[in-house]
Amino acid sequence: MTVVRGIRKAFLAVEQSEGDGARVRRSVGTPALRNFSPFLMLDHFNVQPPAGFPDHPHRGQETITYLLSGAVDHEDFAGNAGSIEKGDLQFMTAGKGIMHAEMPRASDDGSSVTGLQLWVDLPEKLKSCEPRYRDLKGSEIPTVDTDDNKVHIKVISGQSHGVDSVQELSYTPVWMLDIEIKPGGKVVQSLPQKWNAFAYTLSGNTAFGVGADKTTIGQYHNVVFEQEGDEIVAEVSADEKENGHFIS
Repeated sequence: MTVVRGIRKAFLAVEQSEGDGARVRRSVGTPALRNFSPFLMLDHFNVQPPAGFPDHPHRGQETITYLLSGAVDHEDFAGNAGSIEKGDLQFMTAGKGIMHAEMPRASDDGSSVTGLQLWVDLPEKLKSCEPRYRDLKGSEIPTVDTDDNKVHIKVISGQSHGVDSVQELSYTPVWMLDIEIKPGGKVVQSLPQKWNAFAYTLSGNTAFGVGADKTTIGQYHNVVFEQEGDEIVAEVSADEKENGHFIS
């Protein structure tokens, strides 16, 4: 028998300054949510070039950068360089240490660059491993549609409805799904037992949970789930005018 996870807490990610002129909404790694292993930090960034994230260090962790709009150029002190664009991801293992820069690229129309960056702790035995990068193009991300095509899921890391992600992107096992639900749609997503889990809402109003625990959450909130249970339930009311979109 499956058990739906309850909601432990939900809170608004308040915008703050970061880097050189950048703005981020941090929803993991603040007083509202600490000690949430293996997750160290989650930033939803909104950057107007030439602002960005100049040279800064990482050590003993991995970062997952998911670009929602625009393009970002990155380079490090070891001579590695590259770019990711809308829909692409970069998985970076800092290991024993790396110094790099991530600078959003100016667009022709002057629009800002937006995306998410998740910091994940490395297991103790891998904290001194060699740094590495793995880029994943948006076109390479497996997808699945459910509930009569009312739900669209990008399987960035992990598994959803029998569809597996591209393998060996990160050392630390994490699941990351991009889920968009049309009005009247509903998704039941299985999760590994005892793993910490959250959903960060990008747009729309989405109801999480079932029964008396069901709670409708708006944009830019982090929904933190209880550890007990093996699935989460999310739905968007048929009365809503906008799709519900979140990362989990």
